[in-house]
Amino acid sequence: MPKPAVVIIGADKGGVGKTTVARTLLDYLVRHQIRTRAFDTEIPKGTLKRFHPDITDIVDISQVADQMRIFDTVNSTDAAVSLIDVRAGLLSPTLSALRKIGFIEAAKKGEITLVVFHILGPSIASLEEIAQTANSLRDAKYFMVKNFINDSHYFGWDDATYASYFKRVPDAVTIEIPKLVEMAAEQVEVASVPFASFIANKKQSGGVASYSLVLRGYVRHWLDNVWAQYDRTGLLKILGTTQAPSALAAPNTLPASGAPADKPRPILQVAAENA
Repeated sequence: MPKPAVVIIGADKGGVGKTTVARTLLDYLVRHQIRTRAFDTEIPKGTLKRFHPDITDIVDISQVADQMRIFDTVNSTDAAVSLIDVRAGLLSPTLSALRKIGFIEAAKKGEITLVVFHILGPSIASLEEIAQTANSLRDAKYFMVKNFINDSHYFGWDDATYASYFKRVPDAVTIEIPKLVEMAAEQVEVASVPFASFIANKKQSGGVASYSLVLRGYVRHWLDNVWAQYDRTGLLKILGTTQAPSALAAPNTLPASGAPADKPRPILQVAAENA
């Protein structure tokens, strides 16, 4: 039986698009038919849960009872992956707690797989978070994510400064999330559905929606690029999950409105500026 995997997505600053990354990861795992459960730490209402209500629970990661609810059950759940969207400001405290309770030691022993997606902001201050985070991540897989969806420019990241921080975690991998056309991003937010459901023209209930073909095309193109980043890093192999992708959930085709999902048709080419 594969060992359980825990994926933590977080940052010590807000507004860097943590939940956006979590949503793309959940869509990616669903596409590959990986059974996943998710925890949303944005209490009380949650943000991730709005898009993935069926697999997401809202928890307070700072409370011992909710930490037990997550980490005491990773071996007993039927989910292969437990994904945690950590509220802004709580990444370092959460990793410190995991070290205290022996969870990171369990990762070192190979009992579980621990993966951290650290979403970086555009300033030098965000890079300084790496020094704090690195102390807790010697035995976990560490992804440093530059998220351009909020039109960040990473203005302070000259090559020398960039290298001086990133070399503190020798095995870290950099991922870049490209910008998504604003109108497309807004429409997915309004629809309150996973990106893959928006592409497939489906409502949260599973019924046929009437989303714009053009905006669906932009989201499809963007999500393809995001998933290519995950493929490049060998994420499924790291998680110990290598299932084949589901044709029904693939983002590179869009079903015609009202047509069966297993009979996709080609979509319009999207503008090159979104490449």
